[in-house]
Amino acid sequence: MDDLTILGEMRADAPEPDAVRLRRLRRRVMRRRRRFMIMPSVLVAAVAVVVAAVSMAERPPAVRTLPAVETVLLNSKTVLEKAAKTVERRADAPEPRPDQWQYTKTLNVQPADGRTATHESWLRYDGKQTAGRDVEGNFRVQDVPPDPGDDDLSPQQYRQKLLKLPTDPDKLLAHVQGDRHWVDYPKEEGVPKSVEDPDTRAYRILSLYLQQQAVMPPELEAAIFRAMAKIPGVEIEQGVTDATGRTGLGLFRSTIGEETQRRYLILDPRTYRVMADQSIWLGDELFKGEVVFRKGSVFADVWLESGIVDKPGDVP
Repeated sequence: MDDLTILGEMRADAPEPDAVRLRRLRRRVMRRRRRFMIMPSVLVAAVAVVVAAVSMAERPPAVRTLPAVETVLLNSKTVLEKAAKTVERRADAPEPRPDQWQYTKTLNVQPADGRTATHESWLRYDGKQTAGRDVEGNFRVQDVPPDPGDDDLSPQQYRQKLLKLPTDPDKLLAHVQGDRHWVDYPKEEGVPKSVEDPDTRAYRILSLYLQQQAVMPPELEAAIFRAMAKIPGVEIEQGVTDATGRTGLGLFRSTIGEETQRRYLILDPRTYRVMADQSIWLGDELFKGEVVFRKGSVFADVWLESGIVDKPGDVP
């Protein structure tokens, strides 16, 4: 049983729509019989876990341990306000042309044995084509058949979705507390619908927005940080290390009761851009009486590089 299967079964009743979405993407991959990397949406973090397993040669298993770094709990409201002021000073980036490409390079780490895979992808901004290397290492470009649905937005379409969001923090928070973004799928493969409280939903959706590779207006990004500061339980640790050894600010939401796992968005301490989406096990986790993830295990998607290029194969 692979790590994703274990995680899916263990979290079947938890408010984690990403697992459901990954299953949908896997079926789409098999249906289209693609032989190389698939990138049907801008959710690079979620899709990279799938395509890395089918299109990239993995390194030999090696237990991954993070270096011991002393973390310090910071005042989250102060840090998030500083983040908002920093990002709103950025110039609004020009929107890419429809025929330009979004390049992304990520590292995925699996929790059971520390297995890693590095993944490069190119997605045309209008979503009509994707590019990558097949299992033999050959670089190929392929058309993407249209698939209706909010979970298959192109970067261009996703930017239009972002532009419709309110930039007042209170209005944005109210909006996402009631948003059903990637959560209300019909029951399939034995996975029930997720039920979230408004604050949990708001934190999840705002976190998803911060991870998008679409061009985001600075005033909206600032509003996201200010809205997050209003959600109970949101905390920030200084000195959190990602799976590549970079140290940043660990944004997370604490839970009530014993915490066996902590999921961080690791932010660059200067730019406040997301460096990694990383979970660390704070204690052994059992599944059907067996230890499946030991204390210190890491499950991560780390953004190594991204940017807009003119043609597939180019890097920023």
